[in-house]
Amino acid sequence: MFESFNLPRRGLMFILSSPSGAGKTTIARKLLAVEDNLSMSISVTTRPMREGEIEGRDYFFRTREEYDAMVADEAFLEWAEVFGNCYGTPRAQIVAGLEKGTDFLFDVDWQGAQQLSQRAREDVVSVFLLPPSMEELEHRLRSRATDDESVITARMARAGDEISHWDAYDYVVINHDLEDCFNKVRTVLHAERLKRSRQTGLIEFTRDLKA
Repeated sequence: MFESFNLPRRGLMFILSSPSGAGKTTIARKLLAVEDNLSMSISVTTRPMREGEIEGRDYFFRTREEYDAMVADEAFLEWAEVFGNCYGTPRAQIVAGLEKGTDFLFDVDWQGAQQLSQRAREDVVSVFLLPPSMEELEHRLRSRATDDESVITARMARAGDEISHWDAYDYVVINHDLEDCFNKVRTVLHAERLKRSRQTGLIEFTRDLKA
């Protein structure tokens, strides 16, 4: 059996977006469970910490004043307000990780994806997950049993707007079957890692071959 051989490469920013309930969080968790060199981008948020969450693992929890100061200092690669809570991606840790070859996974909405693409286009790979139907999307939201009726109504109303931005993404996958969707998303990740532009060790390797 051949040993694995990997040249040095630059990391990438792997974005997953979808309407709430269409599967991005589940797919993200499955990717993190099987991909060794993939780290979840940890966001700063102003929302209250929930039971079981840990500072620095799930989010960096900050006050609105602290968050606003970070925005003013341009400390975020992207930031947005969602359902009354603010979220942002710290710039420094991502920039340092990419240079070391670390891949980062982003679970963000279309606004976050747009901002990341504007600020770091060459490092971004974006995937949008679509539900098989709006009826199925509503069914999945209700089956989670985590939101009241008003929140479900708001999420469904927002879904149409989110879906309208599908064509801004590099890849679009319909999440009709979870395992099939996961396999397609993982295939995209593997292919993007092999792009010549990210293989920073190729020049030296080919020079040695010719020598």
